[in-house]
Amino acid sequence: MDRQTFRTDAAPQPVASYSQACGKGDVLAVAGQVGVDPSGAVVAGGVAAQTEQALRNVQAVLEAAGASLADVVRMDCYLTSFDDFAAFNEVYARWFPAPDAPTRTTVVVGLAPGLLVEVTALAVRG
Repeated sequence: MDRQTFRTDAAPQPVASYSQACGKGDVLAVAGQVGVDPSGAVVAGGVAAQTEQALRNVQAVLEAAGASLADVVRMDCYLTSFDDFAAFNEVYARWFPAPDAPTRTTVVVGLAPGLLVEVTALAVRG
């Protein structure tokens, strides 16, 4: 079974040597998505607005690969400040409500200037 890569214009284009998504069989990994719209502009409005955009980007990449948010089994989430956790979590919980949300790790790290959140997804199609 060969590895496949996926791309869509409905999410920001990679800025380095990586694919928006890569899959093998039914397993699909979505590259880190940030609060940048498909044109490449960082969205205004703080961490809540950037989280919404990052999750829209994940959704678009999943759909390009024949998957959906319902197929996600794991999310890795990165914030630049723990002070943003409550606002991030409020938006995230609308997209992935408990108790059926995928597993998640959330850490505080440094991101590129202007970016407040980044999320990756692991999905199993079908």
